[in-house]
Amino acid sequence: MSVAELNRTVLNPVIPYTGTIFGGLQPGEMVIIQGSVPKDSDRFQVDFQCGSSVKPRADVSFHLNPRFKKSAYVVCNTLQQECWGKEEITYEMPFKKGQPFETIILVQRDSFKVAVNGRHLLQYKHRVDLERVDTLGISGQVEIQAIGFVPNTTSTPPAPTMMIKETKVNPILSATSDFTVPYKGRLPNGLSPGQTITIRGEVSAYPHSFTVNLSSSDSSDIALHLNSRMKSNTFVRNSYLRDSWGAEEVSLPEFPFTAGQYFEMILCCDPSQFKVAVNGVHLLDYKHRVKGLEKINQLEIMGDVKLLDVKIW
Repeated sequence: MSVAELNRTVLNPVIPYTGTIFGGLQPGEMVIIQGSVPKDSDRFQVDFQCGSSVKPRADVSFHLNPRFKKSAYVVCNTLQQECWGKEEITYEMPFKKGQPFETIILVQRDSFKVAVNGRHLLQYKHRVDLERVDTLGISGQVEIQAIGFVPNTTSTPPAPTMMIKETKVNPILSATSDFTVPYKGRLPNGLSPGQTITIRGEVSAYPHSFTVNLSSSDSSDIALHLNSRMKSNTFVRNSYLRDSWGAEEVSLPEFPFTAGQYFEMILCCDPSQFKVAVNGVHLLDYKHRVKGLEKINQLEIMGDVKLLDVKIW
């Protein structure tokens, strides 16, 4: 499966591309861009814009600009009233000339979070009200195969602006580079809304099942239990609370895993639910059954899978 299977997609757009974001951007939404960088590329840019006006140029809420000339780096900025603000520069360069990429941009109430090829790259705080963003622009020396949107399907209405309490969440990477299965990774401050977990791996050639748990080290509680049962093509979701399993959730339009094949699973923690995507496609929502997310402080992965990478950010 690919991002091309999402309902809201643009396939093989002509660059430069400018397209309307119908309904605007909402906190919790993800924008997935799959493409490749030509070998002779000097730079390209992704712009989340407030309209599509050229003269005068529309404000740009978030300007993501990888540059390859001389030393490679990524510039982020905001354009307001045709004036650029202060640049934020990241010297880590995940985009490589002549190679494909997958960029995931997570929209949050206070910032954009960017991951490239499964790794967290940067976080950029909003300088323009998110409600104004209604256009996506991509230009420069880049080839784009697909653009997709993973909507935030939570039914909880947004809190009034004056009631939002800003919380600072520091990025957390895996504490170990040992991805031996069974794997156990620790979330030092517990789980909290806005956190994203990326899991990359390969299903075994002759699998029975594999499991991903978000659990508590202080009890037997499991807030989110994901069990991929390969023999029956069933993806089970459940919680284990107060020494008892709850009701299983199994309904899915399509089973996302294949024996012997690579996969990338993304788990996003929203205030009211987990959102799960596999290989760039939003798969399911799972409403929280535990109130104290901060007590959920470990990630467990076990079963018939080869683990390649885990990131928590």
